[in-house]
Amino acid sequence: MTQSSADSSIQISTTNSGFYRGFNVSVAAVPKVLILAFILWIGLSPERAGQQLAEMQTWSTSTFGAWYIYVTAFFTVTCLAIAIWPRTGKVILGKADEKPEFSMFTWLSMMFGAGIGIGMLTYSTAEPIFHFATNPETIQGLSTSLDASNVRNAYKWALLHYGLTPWACYGLIGITLAYLSYARGMPLTIRTGLQPLFGEAMSGWLGHVVDIAAILATLIGLGVTIGYGVSQFASGIFNISGMSWVVDETGSPTLAAQITGLAIIVSASCLSALSGIQRGIKWLSNINMALSIVLLLFFVALGSTWFAIQSFGYAIWDYLIALPAMSTTVWNDASTEVGAALQSWQGAWNIFYWAWWIAFAPFVGMFLARVSRGRTIREYVLGAIIIPSLICLTWLTFVGATAIDLELSGIAQGTIVNSDISAQLFTTMNLLLSPNMAIALSVLVVVLLLTFLVTSADSGILIINTLASGGDQSQKQGTHVILWGAIFAVLVSVLLLAGGMDALRSAMIVGALPFSLVMVLLAISLIKALVFDDETQK
Repeated sequence: MTQSSADSSIQISTTNSGFYRGFNVSVAAVPKVLILAFILWIGLSPERAGQQLAEMQTWSTSTFGAWYIYVTAFFTVTCLAIAIWPRTGKVILGKADEKPEFSMFTWLSMMFGAGIGIGMLTYSTAEPIFHFATNPETIQGLSTSLDASNVRNAYKWALLHYGLTPWACYGLIGITLAYLSYARGMPLTIRTGLQPLFGEAMSGWLGHVVDIAAILATLIGLGVTIGYGVSQFASGIFNISGMSWVVDETGSPTLAAQITGLAIIVSASCLSALSGIQRGIKWLSNINMALSIVLLLFFVALGSTWFAIQSFGYAIWDYLIALPAMSTTVWNDASTEVGAALQSWQGAWNIFYWAWWIAFAPFVGMFLARVSRGRTIREYVLGAIIIPSLICLTWLTFVGATAIDLELSGIAQGTIVNSDISAQLFTTMNLLLSPNMAIALSVLVVVLLLTFLVTSADSGILIINTLASGGDQSQKQGTHVILWGAIFAVLVSVLLLAGGMDALRSAMIVGALPFSLVMVLLAISLIKALVFDDETQK
């Protein structure tokens, strides 16, 4: 049988019997084989595998660092241009008379929760604090570390990593798939986005390779996101309970705590995924957004509010003015101490982030496409790129500015800067609030983390099933949901064994590289479909 529309020029074969009934066997089975082989390689010698992953990351960053910088800038320009251009901005992601499936609040909640919610909880404090201490300006001697004069630089670079660029990576895939799937009646898979370039070749092995690459990128990108989230979850449990086995002597979450949290998250995610988007994911997303607003209001009321408001205004201005240069500058001169430091900083931050967003993009992009039917492209770009960027800026300023102000005033005395990245938010709350209030707010953060983690993981599992079933959005099959959840849990566990979050980061930076090429082709394909041959399709 095939999974396609009558109007589609892509036909994806699926089997009608056996274990893989309703799935394309190649797309469903090959990623499992590859991931299991990868797990076996790591499991046989975790320490050696961790070293080799780190070496591969160094090679990938030094060889393809400029590629990551330039392609993400290209994705940003593409998304903004097609939204601004009158001819393309008014195009509906669906049939002419279709209306959006979800309310604006639910739509934004699902996009934010799946796309970046966990990162905001982890990095809303950590990102501004880190750049407050070290950024390209301090490395070049143009600004002073941990000084009030360095606050604007800190926010400029923090917003680069959470502003238009990451959301454009997600948005590009979402626009491409939603337009071709809903307006032209093709299956909701990554290969559909390349049909304008490669035609019916996407029905065969070439299309299988594209969807397999998307599944692998999703597993690795989701692994890094869940890994950071589980680490912060463990830090929150420690802050609430004080249980000694949760963190080690350095304040970092222990492996036992991370794997325990991972098991809880994956189990809850499988249950949510079985209930589908209209129930579990929709409800969790609305809960996420409501709890996020409550947490943010705590910082607005009790944090460094005036300092945050000032930072908000400066950050937008500084970010927009510096965006072209920040998005296209590549530091690759390691012949001097400053050049080597700039190259190292860019590899650890810009290139790491761009690889992370690219690896996360097939899952989030498909999810955005799934929930955006009936929106115009201009409305989509506003709701999926610009508004989330402003939400991220709000989090970074009101939460992060409070942490910076505590350091500037001398109250923190370096405790926030020197905390483990997973604990910096909780350290900030402990300094800001009374012990009882800090514990109460920590409970809220842990619950919010749990819902964000579950939303991301169950959305990822559903998207993997959709890819494996040739775009069938109703394809859940409990056995396959649970199987993918188990594979994902084992993958993250062995990577943590091989070197903790460093091993996860290395695997993601290397693994995102092939899919970055797919995304460039998707951008070209979208431009071709919208600009050059849209009239022939009507």
